[in-house]
Amino acid sequence: MKIDEIGMLTADLRAMQEFYRNRLGLPVVRKDDKTLQVGAGASTLLFSQAPEGWAGCYHFAFNIPENRFKEAKEWAAQRATLLKSSSGEDEFNFRSWDAHSLYFYDPAGNILELIARHALAETATPTQFSANSILSVSEIGLVTEDVLLQVGLLTAELGVEVYDGEGSDTFAAVGDEEGLLIVVKRGRTWFPDTGKAADSSPLSLAVTTRRGRYRLSGPPFGKLERYDHA
Repeated sequence: MKIDEIGMLTADLRAMQEFYRNRLGLPVVRKDDKTLQVGAGASTLLFSQAPEGWAGCYHFAFNIPENRFKEAKEWAAQRATLLKSSSGEDEFNFRSWDAHSLYFYDPAGNILELIARHALAETATPTQFSANSILSVSEIGLVTEDVLLQVGLLTAELGVEVYDGEGSDTFAAVGDEEGLLIVVKRGRTWFPDTGKAADSSPLSLAVTTRRGRYRLSGPPFGKLERYDHA
């Protein structure tokens, strides 16, 4: 599954442009008074101005070349404070997923992740890591009251499977190494020991699976729209 676009709210478009364009170096695709669209490899991030007083956060990850994790960590550490676990770790080896990850915040408190999936064949030549090395959006968190119900809907409609096991009633990943929907129960704390509880912030998605291209939005994520145009 490929995650083509994720749409999120933000209270401060200017701060997001400063971070994603000026600090990370990602290209701005479109900007107006109400929206900011940023390129991230084969995917795009679409931030929309939130209503006054809105507060919320999201979790999403970027796939990076599997042989460039060390360089990616140095790059990220120069631009943000890496998040640490309660034991002081700032990089994480997910053996069952055959991947290494690191995490940091953007100005809105969204939890960003760079993940090197060693099962993917995509590699990079030994040049300096940059925003251009980001391959795509790899994961996006979907927050729900009923994880198993949501997973059943996604697998049936999108034709994808639960990744790495069966999941649980508080967490399940749906999709594959190219794109995962991280379905979590509302209130579950986001990794790694962030203290941030998953909330039901409005979110929209465009994804491509072997069945076709779909849009979905929520919560609740109960309706999927098939589309065939860009």
